Parts: sequence; structure tokens; C-alpha cells
Amino acid sequence: MPVLALADAAALLPERGALIGLDLGSKTIGVAASDPDRRVAAPVETIARKRFTLDARRILDLAGERRAIGFVLGLPINMDGSEGPRAQSTRAFARNFAQLTALPIALWDERLSTAAVERALIAADASRARRKAVIDQHAAAYILQGALDRLLTNVPSP
Repeated sequence: MPVLALADAAALLPERGALIGLDLGSKTIGVAASDPDRRVAAPVETIARKRFTLDARRILDLAGERRAIGFVLGLPINMDGSEGPRAQSTRAFARNFAQLTALPIALWDERLSTAAVERALIAADASRARRKAVIDQHAAAYILQGALDRLLTNVPSP
């Protein structure tokens, strides 16, 4: 299955079924999941990155447990709209991951997601240690929720 923009992947998604959201970092992968009606995203876990095959296997296991019908990967686009090394790394991960699953993989602009989640966790009075432990999975939920909201409005993504 090719890696697509969210608007293009939407046509491949059945009416119901959970989506898995991913926030790819250099050391961790934040994982979130939606409900089957794709209304709400919730944090699931943070995977400490080891090797691609191990990381991908864990993601696929989590998707299987939730009977997921697709994936949304946060694409770290620069503020000026260009793509730097992190975006290229995410695209490479997505291409390799697509070889391991028949489920659609959508890319979603994740600009400022981690910063927004950090502010929310600080506002919730989460300790620095607690923020460090959960920020990636909460960022994945933030990314996935943005994609879900876009899917619900049926408006093509930018």
C-alpha cells in the first residue's frame, strides 16, 4: 500500500474502524489509537526505538489488538512549509513500514504538536518526569485527533 496524504488515504478507509497515530522521534515512537467511529484519539504507549523491524512489529501488534484499519504518521514539516531531515526520515520509515502492511498509511502535518502537548501537560501540572514519560504518546494522540477532525469534515488536507 502506498504512503498517501490524508485526503487521498480517506478514500481507502472503510466507514468504521480504528486508526493508529504515530509520532516518530529519533529515540521513541509515540502511539495513539482512535475509537472505531474515529471521533476520539487516545494515547496508547511510547515505544523506545531499537531496530526498525522490532519497532514495526510492536506497532503492528498494537494495530492488530485494536483491529486498526489504517495508520496516520505525523510528518514534521518546517514552519515555512519545507521538509527537512526529520520529514525525510519519516517518509523513509513510512515507505519501509508500508512494505510490512496492507493497511493504508496517511501522512499528517504535525507542526507544533509536541509544543502544544508540552504546554497542555504543564498546564495540567504534570511533573517533568511525567511529561517526559508520556509526551510522545500524547503528541501521537494530538496528531491523530487533528487527522480525525479533518476526516470528519471531509475537507481535503492542505
